[in-house]
Amino acid sequence: MLHDWLNQPGYVSLFFVSFLASTLLPLGSEWLLVMMLTGGYDPIYSVVTATIGNYMGAVATYIIGISGGSWLIEKVMRVTVQQQENARKYYRRFGVYSLLFSWVPLVGDPLCLVAGILKINFGLFSLLVAFGKLSRYIVTTLITLTAVG
Repeated sequence: MLHDWLNQPGYVSLFFVSFLASTLLPLGSEWLLVMMLTGGYDPIYSVVTATIGNYMGAVATYIIGISGGSWLIEKVMRVTVQQQENARKYYRRFGVYSLLFSWVPLVGDPLCLVAGILKINFGLFSLLVAFGKLSRYIVTTLITLTAVG
């Protein structure tokens, strides 16, 4: 089964695009998921692949928040002080549960970064982020399959 997955270049591409989309790069992954689903790729493998890639990108962003320092965050990743403050406001307003929205464009990646800066419990971070990202990909898949079906 793993061999079949690895022999499908679409899954590998989906993993990497999803990973990069969950860092602070201005990139999305839904378009590739939709293309793959309409091209006949397995919906379950596609959702799992996109979710794992997107989650791993969020973890990388979290780790940068823990150890990156302001130079890396502001100069290399180009997260402005304002973006960091906006993410902190979300945490103050909604608490750690704001990580359920880590998939939201422009807001989600800084939320993961600030989770690292604030040293949010990694287990809780993982649970909330993975659930939010999985939910997004499931909804995208259901909408796509319904529209195509």
